[in-house]
Amino acid sequence: MNNILYIVIPCYNEEEVLPETAKRLKVKMNSLIEKRKISPESRVVMVNDGSKDKTWSIISALHEEDPLFSGINLSRNRGHQNALLAGLMTAKDLADATVSMDADLQDDINAIDEMVDKFLDGCDIVYGVRSKRTTDSFFKRFTAESFYRLMNAMGANTVFNHADYRLMSKRALEGLAQFKEVNLFLRGIVPMIGYRTDTVTYERSERFAGESKYPLKKMVAFAMEGITSLSVKPIRLITGLGFVVFMVSIIMLIYIFVRFCMGATVAGWASVAVSVWAIGGLMLLSIGVVGEYIGKIYLESKARPRFIIEQFLNESHEKGGEEK
Repeated sequence: MNNILYIVIPCYNEEEVLPETAKRLKVKMNSLIEKRKISPESRVVMVNDGSKDKTWSIISALHEEDPLFSGINLSRNRGHQNALLAGLMTAKDLADATVSMDADLQDDINAIDEMVDKFLDGCDIVYGVRSKRTTDSFFKRFTAESFYRLMNAMGANTVFNHADYRLMSKRALEGLAQFKEVNLFLRGIVPMIGYRTDTVTYERSERFAGESKYPLKKMVAFAMEGITSLSVKPIRLITGLGFVVFMVSIIMLIYIFVRFCMGATVAGWASVAVSVWAIGGLMLLSIGVVGEYIGKIYLESKARPRFIIEQFLNESHEKGGEEK
């Protein structure tokens, strides 16, 4: 019996690209079905993350035209990671494996063939990794690669040049379901699951239509979310910085005492002013980082649902009002 594959696609204001995305994925899925690599019960699940355009209308129309396409409508916008999780957790009970990808057609859908082959060979998680970034501008390439290096340096272990294009088996999805945190960073959580993993390299294309949902401002916020959700290293760095500042103050105290014994006056007020501003800035920065962690503890303690499904279009599996 062939394995059921669900492709999960989070969508936010993607009306410009969805028709072309659906067209290409239909060809790809039918090809895999014809080769008997996946079951005819396989589906493409598009998750509407509170879009303000016609995204959900397009998803509904695709579902009515062809049962290959399924749709999940969230009750409101919950962000890319929560929308993706909603799709994965819904597909967990219906599929043998899932492939998650964005709707913008930048991920090479031909890599799905190799992912499926590696899954059939026994892999539970297959990461889609960019082989190069020739389509990116220098600024985009520099900031993106710096993002991965910063994440790893701060203790949030991620796969370099991998976003959310990956295959996960049912067993891996069941492992993911055991992670209950509200502050989601799937790129860091998935490697924690373990099991047998592999990678597939591909060249990322330019966005087919629409605008990027991750400008620099969101990328910085995303990096902060990942670091503070997965690592306590920033707090340890603050501890180390505090120790260094304390040692410097001791050295300065000894220096001032020696100068006083030698009868020399302490020159100027500039050094004092600079020291006050520097220490004050470090204190505010430290309080801000600690506050970020306290904020996350506050959100985790409330245990609010990460998403609420308003409607699930999938033939006989229609349901509503589901919380996760």
